[in-house]
Parts: sequence; structure tokens; C-alpha cells
Amino acid sequence: MSFALGVVGFAIALVLSVAWHECGHMWAAQATGMKVRRFFVGFGPKLWSTTRGETEYGFKAIPAGGFCDIAGMTPYDELTPDEESRAMYKQKPWKRVVVLLAGPLQNFILGFVLIVVLAVGWGLPDLHPAPTPAVVASTFCVAPQLDEKGENAAPCAGVGPAAEAGLRAGDKIVAVNGTPVTKAAEVSPVLAKATGPVAMDVERNGQILHLSVTPTPVTISGPGPNGTTTTEHRKMVGLKYPLPPAPVKHNLLSAIPASVAFTGDMFSATWDALLSLPTKIGALWTAVTGGERSVDTPISVYGASVIGGEAVEHGVWELWLGLLISINFFLGLFNLVPLLPLDGGHIAVVAWEKVRDALRRLRGKSPAGPVDYMKLMPVTYAVVAVMGVFMVLTVTADIINPIKLF
Repeated sequence: MSFALGVVGFAIALVLSVAWHECGHMWAAQATGMKVRRFFVGFGPKLWSTTRGETEYGFKAIPAGGFCDIAGMTPYDELTPDEESRAMYKQKPWKRVVVLLAGPLQNFILGFVLIVVLAVGWGLPDLHPAPTPAVVASTFCVAPQLDEKGENAAPCAGVGPAAEAGLRAGDKIVAVNGTPVTKAAEVSPVLAKATGPVAMDVERNGQILHLSVTPTPVTISGPGPNGTTTTEHRKMVGLKYPLPPAPVKHNLLSAIPASVAFTGDMFSATWDALLSLPTKIGALWTAVTGGERSVDTPISVYGASVIGGEAVEHGVWELWLGLLISINFFLGLFNLVPLLPLDGGHIAVVAWEKVRDALRRLRGKSPAGPVDYMKLMPVTYAVVAVMGVFMVLTVTADIINPIKLF
């Protein structure tokens, strides 16, 4: 039951996030004197509506976002006599840009509010943690069979190769097979692929100890795509490194500056994710065709809702909230990409009109009319087609080879 509630709750939260985005456009349009004809949550057949003032508000049958219908968004809109002077395309450039920016801004505002909730309720994680140091946190025995989390699938006896070699908690590994190391990521691959004893230089109480550890072979099994089971063979020594720092909780007073700093980190991480999006297509195709699904591949609304349900089922509400925060930031930044039909594409059109008319004035010419959107339709259709293919790819991957966090 908790899984279903988590899935439905997350899906509703996503729909409301999109509707909140459209609220930004609507409120900005109304504030700058434009006419908003309709504001609906959902698409398809109308379920219910009411008219307040000059705007019709309502719900439609398909809960997949929402829309805001502003009179005269392009010169091709049919306008009534009372809409002629209030048409969006006839307004001053700054008014049009304000209306277009207001949607993404709403997502950023919502994201910030949710970050404050996360800071007070569960704490803020470090989005840019330092690499895990090559320090021994603990040692353990190693069974021949491990599960997908790297935990012993069966009881084991003894202290494990690391402890047998003399490694202790607190030891700092400074060299492996004569190569200096500082990070755990520099040690683990050497141990996993070892074919014999591995020489380790360890700093303990200011002294350097020269140890030799012999990794033992293990088999790691876990669920794979399409109901299959994946098996990996590697070497282990029974060594754990320090855990990353726990999220830092705040009170209401300290949550604000901490949330501001965290918001900056979110913008940076979201921007990096947006830039890397084209490079993830290959990884998605690999996941769809039966390969391993990487946890950093994009997910669809369906996949995000499923992860949200799993988070609630395991009581990890901070993951549910964090995922919703990241989607709002991504939705805001993605809509600012200067390609039609995104908000950023419409902003680019306004900017072009402004620059074009400025150049015409320098040549003694009068301003030209609005941009002919029909000439931009081929590019718009291409963008929509690419977005559609990407959406189908992510949904397919989320259905047949979902990301496993639990």
C-alpha cells in the first residue's frame, strides 16, 4: 500500500509542479495586461471548469501537466476585438520576456521551498562530496557468494584477508603495489583485479607499515534486466571505507542561508546534467537492449514515480522529496533552452526581434513585424520529434530495465 501511495503521490506532485509552472505564465500575463483565456490542469476532454473574470479554469481528463492559453501568443492566433490590443505578440519585449521567464521561475521557487523543508526535516546532503579517502573504517570476513549490494549472501568464518594481513580500523593506505594512493577509488580496482598478493604501504600512528594482502575470489549475483540474474566475478579483501558525511539538519533560522547555498549547488548539478543529456542516449539504448542500466541515466515521469513509490515503501521520504526538487530544477532550466517550442525558444524570438529592429533603426528603417513562426516550424517539429524519441526511450528503459536503488 505504501508503494502505491508513494507512486500516486509523486505523480500528482509532478502534475502540480507543471501546473505551478503554468501559473507563473498566467499570473505574469495578467499582471502585465494580457488576456489569459484558459488555465487547465491536464489535457484531453474537459472534466470540469469555471469562469472567473475573463479566464476559464478547469481540469481535463489526462493528468499530464497543464497549459495556459494567452491571447495572441503568435500572430496566427484568432483574436476577438477586445483581444486585439492585448495580444501577447503586440506587447513590449520586456513584458513578453517576463511572462516567458515566469514559468521556469515558479519551478525554481518551488524547488527552493522544498529545499527548506528538506533542510529542516531531514538535512541537506553534500552534492559535491570529497572523494572517499583510502582509510580503513573496518574489516570483515568475505563469503564466496555476495548479493548485489556486496553483502555476504551466506555466513562466513574467520576475519577476512584484510585483517589477516594486519590492516586495522584507522589505517591510512598510502601506496598499493608501490603506487601512491589517496582515494578509495584508487585502491578498490587494484584489489578487484588482483591475480596474487597485493603490497600495501599503510600509515599508522605516524609510522609506515609494509603489508601484503591476498584478495579472495567472490561471486556477486543480483537481479538483471528482463527478470534475468547478473553474475560478476571479482576479488575482495573484506575492507570498508568511511561512509560519506550524513546530511546536516537545520532549524528554521539556519535553513534559509543553507538552502540558498544548496540551491546554488542544485543549479550547478542540474546544468551539468542538462549538458550531458545528449551523451546519455547511448547508455539508455544499452539499457533498453538488455545491457546494464546506469543509475545516472535519465528517467521518465513513470520511472521517477516508481522510484518515489519505492522511497516511500522503504521510509526514505528525503529521497522522495529530493527527487521532486531535482525534477523542478531540471524542468525550469530545460524550459530555458533557446529552442522552440520551449520558453527559451520564445525568448530567443523576442530577443531576435529586438536586435533586428535595432539594426533597422541604425539604417533608418522602421521596425519590422513579428517573426513569422511558420518559417520556424521545421525546426520546431524537429525539436519535438527528438524530445518524443527521447521520452519513448526513457519510458521503455524504465519499464523493461528500471533503475534499482533498493
